[in-house]
Amino acid sequence: MLQAHAIDFCQVDSCRLGGLNEVIVVLLMAAKFGVPVCPQVGGVGLCEYVQHISLFDYICVSASLENQVLEYVDHLHEHFVDPVVTRNGRYMPPQRAGYSIEMHAASLDQYDCPEGPAWRA
Repeated sequence: MLQAHAIDFCQVDSCRLGGLNEVIVVLLMAAKFGVPVCPQVGGVGLCEYVQHISLFDYICVSASLENQVLEYVDHLHEHFVDPVVTRNGRYMPPQRAGYSIEMHAASLDQYDCPEGPAWRA
């Protein structure tokens, strides 16, 4: 699709690829063909997960904010130890080491399927 210029934006789904190495390959291929990347963040914890991809793209690949967008979903961040932070419409770099997707133990217990209290109703 990139080589055929069939897309204007590449909406990479980081959870469907084989890890960070494959995401980086997509970022590099998209850059080669001049296609901006917009990581998909529609699920629980995806904002926390893809903020790193966007930062890597900006710092190491695109070096520009022009045509660079990143989705944001404003719910469920309270379940994460290091939730994503936005300021003035921009993601802020995480303050802790790691991938920012560590969940609180209480959230994991509450929503453990099928034994967690959230599923007993």
